[in-house]
Amino acid sequence: MKYIIWFFFIITLISVICGFAFNLAYSKKLIGYGVLGFFFIVIPLFSWYRWKDKNPKDYMLNKENLDKMRKREGDKRR
Repeated sequence: MKYIIWFFFIITLISVICGFAFNLAYSKKLIGYGVLGFFFIVIPLFSWYRWKDKNPKDYMLNKENLDKMRKREGDKRR
């Protein structure tokens, strides 16, 4: 999966660079497709890949997690 994300990232980056570097009739389309590919393919794949085995509740700031953090840091504000 990591290589698929890298592949799409390289393709979108090349598309944007070619759109800016070459003066073609479809340069703006290359830039647009590169940006769309980045935001609708690369970012969601990367987010899914990084978060697939993690529990989002561990990263939410609720009363229980704040108390755990304060207990670990030795804070007396409970």
